Amino acid sequence: MHRFQDIQVLVIASDSRLRTPLRHMLASFGFGAVHLAVTAHTALRYLRSRYYELILCDYALGNGQDGQHLLEDLRQHDIIASDTLFVMITGERNYERVIGAAELLPDDYILTPLAPGALRTRLEKIVEKRMIFLPAWQLAAIGDWLGAIDYCMEAEIGHPQYLVDFQRLEAGFYIASGQLDEAEAVYRQIAVGRHLPWAQLGLARCRAFKKDYTGADALLCELIAENANFMAAYDLLARVRTESGMGEAAREVLRTAIDRSPYRIGRQRRMGELAMETGDAATAEKALSEVVRQSAHSGFRDPEVHVRLAQAQIAQAKPEAARATIDDLERSLGGQPNTALCKAFAKAMLHTHTGETDKAQAALDEAAGLTSTGASLSPGLSRELVKACFDQDLADAGSNVVTNILRATGDEQTVISLREMLRARGLELLSRKIEQNVQEEVRSLIRVGAEKARTGDYDAAVEAMLDAVRQMPGHTVVLFNAALALLRHIEHRGWNSNLARQARTLIERARGLDPASGRLATLAEYMHTLIERNGVVADRNIRPYRRARG
Repeated sequence: MHRFQDIQVLVIASDSRLRTPLRHMLASFGFGAVHLAVTAHTALRYLRSRYYELILCDYALGNGQDGQHLLEDLRQHDIIASDTLFVMITGERNYERVIGAAELLPDDYILTPLAPGALRTRLEKIVEKRMIFLPAWQLAAIGDWLGAIDYCMEAEIGHPQYLVDFQRLEAGFYIASGQLDEAEAVYRQIAVGRHLPWAQLGLARCRAFKKDYTGADALLCELIAENANFMAAYDLLARVRTESGMGEAAREVLRTAIDRSPYRIGRQRRMGELAMETGDAATAEKALSEVVRQSAHSGFRDPEVHVRLAQAQIAQAKPEAARATIDDLERSLGGQPNTALCKAFAKAMLHTHTGETDKAQAALDEAAGLTSTGASLSPGLSRELVKACFDQDLADAGSNVVTNILRATGDEQTVISLREMLRARGLELLSRKIEQNVQEEVRSLIRVGAEKARTGDYDAAVEAMLDAVRQMPGHTVVLFNAALALLRHIEHRGWNSNLARQARTLIERARGLDPASGRLATLAEYMHTLIERNGVVADRNIRPYRRARG
């Protein structure tokens, strides 16, 4: 039985000729609540304020953002839950656009005109499948990745038709819980005797997480040779080659991917940034201009794109074009948190190009000061800011920026890249001093929390570690220790949903920075134990499953 009446639906369609009939069809199928959004912007407002089990989205959304760009935003920024069904509806048969949407993995892709009977059958199938997988997603949502694995192992016995789907989820949950070897074993098991490109992609991703870039590269090259239109493989291969220091090779991979599927904003942005880093300003300008154009109606515009575009224009001696880009940044993105920092840095680059040294130094001082107030740039652009400070003989400002980068992002790759950049400028001693100072800050912050916990003051320990996270929001050691403090509080003071949610968020942030860390598996096991011990349920009808040990 399909419980359509319990499912909230959001229909996103600018054309009333699709929107109105679709609403009537859904009502006749028995859906209890159907909400309508005419634009992507309106849809985003709905999705930020409530939870929907099903989204039906028209590919063409008028003059604003199209359905593909909206889905890219929703996935990238975690606006929709894992169990939310996203169905793309379109009359678009253009190959490049279709492959662009398909690679974003909507739950279904339905061509118009819509026939009520066929639509109902398609929706029944995906809703039925969703109900079977829902417990796993709900367990993962409360941070019980091991319980989610247990559920998949048991459920696949009762639903053999979805065996591979459950195994795919298991592998993802193993990655989430820091068990990369187990994830690799599942992907290998899936791939035996089957041609499933995503399984090989999963293997390559695990290798990349472990920094086995040679092994990941080989797997991805083989995968692309056999599946030339599997776009996610190109993206991962480009990232692997970038992290391996093969910038030119990474650019060629992205160029091929864009030729095959040119409508992904994220891919165009990576192309522009990589082209700029490898000295091809013309290609960078072309790609980044396309990003600005395509994302004009997005609710997630990033001011850094304008900075990179202005940088590319300056590199080609186009100061007026750069000035127009900076003006557009200030005019259209004034409300973004990092706009002031981005504007100051972009102006500094322009003033440097036009020979206005005093203005360039003043803008760099402003940008460096903003990095001390919580504003930050991506690692690549942060390094550019450091270079600019030292180029303008602003050693104190450059040192402050380096310190703030290491406070905000303490992952190994960032530390090494900053160290190498300063060493190349003969500043190895300064680099070593800054690193030692930041490391001592970290140790001091952790000692405070550890001492509070040792004396049994778990409230104060949590407060101290969350304050440490506010000071060093991207430092993995701080994130891991803060999550541990929260879990210890739960162990000794009883279940606290708010603290558990914060612990899960910190673990996920740490995983994003260091997916191969052994601490992930330890914290996942700790979380699972506390959830079981306290009888926490993901839903009133669902209890976590206990894994068989040994």
